[in-house]
Amino acid sequence: MSTIRVRFAPSPTGPLHIGGVRTALYNYFFAKKHGGQFVLRIEDTDSSRFVPGAEEYIVEAFKWLGIQFDEGPHVGGNYGPYRQSERKEMYRKYVDELLAQGLAYYAFDTPEELAAMRTRLETEKAPSLQYDASTRMTMRNSLTMSRDEVKYRLRGGEQYVVRIKIEPNETIVVQDLIRGEVAVNSSLLDDKVLWKSSDGLPTYHLANIVDDHKMKITHVIRGEEWLPSAPLHVLLYRYLGWENTMPKFSHLPLLLKPDGNGKLSKRDGDKLGFPVFPLEWTDPKTLEISTGFREMGYFSDATINILALLGWNDGTEQEIFSIDDLISKFSLDRVSKHGARFDVQKAAWFNHQYLMKKSNEVLTDLFIPFMHANAVVPIFERKVLEKIVGLVKERVNFVHEIWSQSHFFFVAPTSYDETVVKKRWTPETPEILGKFAEVLEKESDFSSEHLEQFMANFIKSNNYNMGQVMNCLRLCLVGEAKGAHLNDIMAIIGKDESLRRIQTAIIKIGG
Repeated sequence: MSTIRVRFAPSPTGPLHIGGVRTALYNYFFAKKHGGQFVLRIEDTDSSRFVPGAEEYIVEAFKWLGIQFDEGPHVGGNYGPYRQSERKEMYRKYVDELLAQGLAYYAFDTPEELAAMRTRLETEKAPSLQYDASTRMTMRNSLTMSRDEVKYRLRGGEQYVVRIKIEPNETIVVQDLIRGEVAVNSSLLDDKVLWKSSDGLPTYHLANIVDDHKMKITHVIRGEEWLPSAPLHVLLYRYLGWENTMPKFSHLPLLLKPDGNGKLSKRDGDKLGFPVFPLEWTDPKTLEISTGFREMGYFSDATINILALLGWNDGTEQEIFSIDDLISKFSLDRVSKHGARFDVQKAAWFNHQYLMKKSNEVLTDLFIPFMHANAVVPIFERKVLEKIVGLVKERVNFVHEIWSQSHFFFVAPTSYDETVVKKRWTPETPEILGKFAEVLEKESDFSSEHLEQFMANFIKSNNYNMGQVMNCLRLCLVGEAKGAHLNDIMAIIGKDESLRRIQTAIIKIGG
C-alpha cells in the first residue's frame, strides 16, 4: 500500500475561516493516524484575488494550533514548489495534451458575447445558462472556426481561454468515502475554463488535478462546496489518463450558523460576538479588524477540540479529546453527511474545560497581563495570586474573565449594586455589621477555615438570619452580589482591609 498523502490547499485571498481550519484538521488526523504525510499547498492561481499577508496568516494560524505540516512552502519537501504560481510552467503541457486529443478547445468569446449568450438563453427560458454542449457551437471557439482562423487569432495575440469539452448524456460517478456513490449526468456540467491567456495561469480545476497527481496525493478531503466540481475533476483524471491513480474523495459537511440556517459567515460572528477566524485579521484595504479565537481567549487545544466535533464524533458520549486521542480515533466513516451547527455557548464550555485542566501557576502567568491592562500592579505574593486564580477559575470560561471575578481582591469597591442595596440592606444592617466588625477586630486567627466557623458562630449566637448578614457583608467587601466565598476573600485581603471596607460601606450606604 502506498503512503497516504493528503493536502490542505487554501487560497491566499484573506483570513482563514474556521471551516477551512476544520478541513485541515481532518486531513491532519487522517494522515497521522495512517502514518502518512500532511502537505500545505498554496493555490494562488487567481492573482486578481490575492491578498498580501494571507499566506503568512495561514502559516501563523497552524503554528498557534501546534499543527505541523510535513511539506509546504515554509518547510520545503520533495514535491515542490508548493505555491501554484511557482508551478505555472508545468501546467501548459497538460493543456496542450488535452487540446491535441480534442478533449479541450480554444474559446475567444469576449465578456460581452458571454453576457449576450446568457441573456439569449434567459429569454428562451433555457434550462441552464451555461457554456456547454448545447451552446458551444453557437460561440466563437475552435470548434466553430477553421484551423487556419484559430492559428491566425493565436498568432495575433488575441486573448482566449481553454475550455474542457464535456460530452452530453454520460453518467459520471464520484466515489465519496463519506457520501457513498454520487452519480451525475454530464449534461448538467458546463465546459469549465481550464486556462486563461490573460495571465498565463490555469484555473483552480486544472491546477488542482495536476498538482494532486504530481504530488502523489492519495486522499482529497475537502469541503462540501467542492462536491459539484467533483464530476469535472473525475473527468479530468480520465482525460489525462490518470484514472488509476485518482485520489479518493471525501467531502465534509458545511459549518452552519448557530441557528442552523445557512453557512457560518463573518457577519454571523460580528453579529453574535464570536470569532470565525483562528487569529485576528486586519483587512489591508479597509483596515477593518476581525477578532480571532486566539485573541478572544480560546486555548489552541480547546479550539482543536471544538472544531473536531463539528461534523465528527467517535460514536460515544466523549467530548474532551487530546490531539493524540483525535488522531487515534478519527475515521472518515464517522464524519456526518449533514451540516454542523456552531454553538457559541458550547464553544465557551469547551474552553472552560481546558482552563480547568491548567494549573493555577500557568493561569496566573496568563492572568497577570490583564491585571496590568487594568492598571493594577500585583499587590500580593505570587502564591497568593495563584490562590486567587484558583478560587475563581471555576466561574470563568476565559482567562480575561478572571479579572471581572477577582478585581475586588485588588481594589476596594467604590460603589454598591443598587439592586442588592434595595433588596438586602435594611435599617438594621448598619448595627448588625457594626457588631460583626467589633468582634472581628478581636480575632487573631484570620485563616479562611477559622473565618468560616467564626461567621457561622456569630450568626448563630446572635440569632441572625444567614442571608441577613452574608448578603450585606458581601456587598461591603465586593460591591455586588458575586465573588468567592467570603471567608476566602477576607483571609486574602486581611483584617485591616476587611474592617475598612465594612466601615466604608456603612457610612456610604447608611441606615
